[in-house]
Amino acid sequence: MALNHPLNIIIMQPLKMLNNVQKARLLHTLLINEIPGFLGYLKELTEAVLNDKERIKAEWKDQLFGVDFWFELAEEVQRVTAKYPKDLHKSSGVFADQLFDGYTAIFTVHGLTQYVALGKHTEPKFKPAVDLLFG
Repeated sequence: MALNHPLNIIIMQPLKMLNNVQKARLLHTLLINEIPGFLGYLKELTEAVLNDKERIKAEWKDQLFGVDFWFELAEEVQRVTAKYPKDLHKSSGVFADQLFDGYTAIFTVHGLTQYVALGKHTEPKFKPAVDLLFG
């Protein structure tokens, strides 16, 4: 790996200095075999949110943002996963840039933490990695 490779640049920084995109790129690179399972779960989560809007609206209380914004984030994640299905699996750059940049990261990080909290992952190292990077 070349010294100026993006992964080397990420690894050389203190963890607290990494942004969500850099953390996601590192997670994808290190544990790529778990990414298809996570993306499958993320697709299920977006569908569940968008198909159950009325219940979610009724239960939405004391959040940092409005429920309509949550639905917009779910729609954006759904759009991204439909537009880049193969690239999200294969490319750490596409995975990180499309799902963990800007406000979209709010929904995606939530999905990621739910994925490991519910024990959906198969790679034993995935949960500690998510906890370390996004916890």
